[in-house]
Amino acid sequence: MLQPIYLDNQSTTPLDPSVLKSMLPYFQNKHGNAASVHHAYGREAKEAVEMARRIIASELNAQTREIIFTSGATESINLAIRGVCDQQKEKGRHLITQVTEHKAVLDTCVAMEKQGWEVTYLPVDAMGRVDPDAVMESIRIDTVLVSIMHANNEIGTIQPVSEIGAICHSKNVFFLVDACQSFGKLPIDVQEMNIDLLAATGHKIYGPKGIGMLFARQKDPKIKLTIQLEGGGHERGMRSGTLPVPLIVGFGSAIEVCQEKRDGENAKLEKYRDQMIDEIITAHPKVILNGPRRNRLAHNINLCFTGLDAETLITKMKGIACSTGSACSSANLEPSHVLKALGHDNEMAHSSIRFSLGRFNTLEEIQKATREIIDVVSNLEKKLPRHQYINN
Repeated sequence: MLQPIYLDNQSTTPLDPSVLKSMLPYFQNKHGNAASVHHAYGREAKEAVEMARRIIASELNAQTREIIFTSGATESINLAIRGVCDQQKEKGRHLITQVTEHKAVLDTCVAMEKQGWEVTYLPVDAMGRVDPDAVMESIRIDTVLVSIMHANNEIGTIQPVSEIGAICHSKNVFFLVDACQSFGKLPIDVQEMNIDLLAATGHKIYGPKGIGMLFARQKDPKIKLTIQLEGGGHERGMRSGTLPVPLIVGFGSAIEVCQEKRDGENAKLEKYRDQMIDEIITAHPKVILNGPRRNRLAHNINLCFTGLDAETLITKMKGIACSTGSACSSANLEPSHVLKALGHDNEMAHSSIRFSLGRFNTLEEIQKATREIIDVVSNLEKKLPRHQYINN
């Protein structure tokens, strides 16, 4: 049986073969514990961890001591928000974020509200962009943290992170960036962008699942975080637990590959993306692109198939693996909070599908997938009562 064409790379990515190759020795004979530095096995493991830390720090223009390894971006975001809030609660109890953030941010903010914190949820425009002026206007004397994602996981909108960072820096407010969808794909300089905290994960960049990191600035300003996991004092005491050396090695290797391939890969994926969008909308003019045509991730497509049910479409597209949106909430029957924030009603939100392209997609696959999408939409339109489709 032929495997469907994989167009769900914003949910997770396949492991790059070169990344797997770099990891294998640390699953086998290089099996030491990085904390056991009194013998060769442990020292070998520790050096491998520190090499990966150096690679990741270089990608951000950060210091190695500012990189904390975690189990993934959700843990990193929780450590950042909860850790900062506990340390800064004497200054104030006000947070700022935006309505289209990932649930890892939004749900943590809700948890902080239950603990007596006030959260300002900024709106976005019809393209999913937050206004930096709105951030400025929302900062109060008791604001301790602003959390804005770099690029949206559903519609690919790239936020004006540098502008927001400059505002936060001028107001002495900490700035957290969820960079899960942009890390390794877009250039990020935490110094130039005035980012104080940044979360990322390995499995979005053709690395392994189960490994992530948090950048926490250690100078101008120094970020103090309350520890969330006790026991062992690993990662400078910030995140206890035996380090998963093979996963960390894979994370570092994945970033090295991204650094090597980024420009050419983005150009290729942008070309494929635009080709798919143009051909589908030309064949079916009722189809709407969710999010901006430009200033979006090169590999993201999110389309509203007006008048058609997205779940039905996906079921009929047997040769394509895609999703209705965030993999973390795809089991939820509620319409996407991101699409609702753009001004879509429930019907439009339930008519939308995300196609996310990746490193290993070929032009032939893109052409084949595009034809299947067009054909499936055509067949479903024919089965709809004429007045029903027109009314939609």
